[in-house]
Amino acid sequence: MNNEAHRFAPIQRLLHWLMAACIIAMLFIGVGMVSTVTPEYPSLILIHETLGVTLLLLVAIRLALRLHYGAPRLPADLPHAIRLAARLSHLALYGFMIIMPLLGLGMLWAAAYPVVLLGGIQIPALLPQSDRAHTLLWNSHVYLGFTFFALVLLHVAAALFHALIRRDGVFRSIAPLPLRNTTAPAE
Repeated sequence: MNNEAHRFAPIQRLLHWLMAACIIAMLFIGVGMVSTVTPEYPSLILIHETLGVTLLLLVAIRLALRLHYGAPRLPADLPHAIRLAARLSHLALYGFMIIMPLLGLGMLWAAAYPVVLLGGIQIPALLPQSDRAHTLLWNSHVYLGFTFFALVLLHVAAALFHALIRRDGVFRSIAPLPLRNTTAPAE
């Protein structure tokens, strides 16, 4: 079996790292938006909305690729609890990548705010104006955003655990470039 069979497909790795950078940016921009009233606020909104819609489209592509290519197997010696945590955390990450943009769009539509993306692309409202719905969606978007951030930090911690402590090939499977096998003897 060749080394590539133990890695995600190149397009999967590319999307993983592209989306990771966008999600980190989204989380920090989101925190910046709720903590500022400076003239930069409209620019932050525009970037946040555009990245959110882009990420929603990318996660759909990523899910299709995951169904097509699958994923490398986890190491056989990985404890059951860690396997279960990996499965559940990945499901949660995908869930957040879908629900967060939908909550954001719904929140804006319920407030009767136009959703205009970079390039002037406008997304028509799919929800009627409702102060009550806006408040519920806004609170959900904000608090789930913090939960998403915590889950991302947990994901990074797990990646570091696999890369630096276990050195079991899990991180190597998603690394953007092939990594030297540090457990093999030097030649």
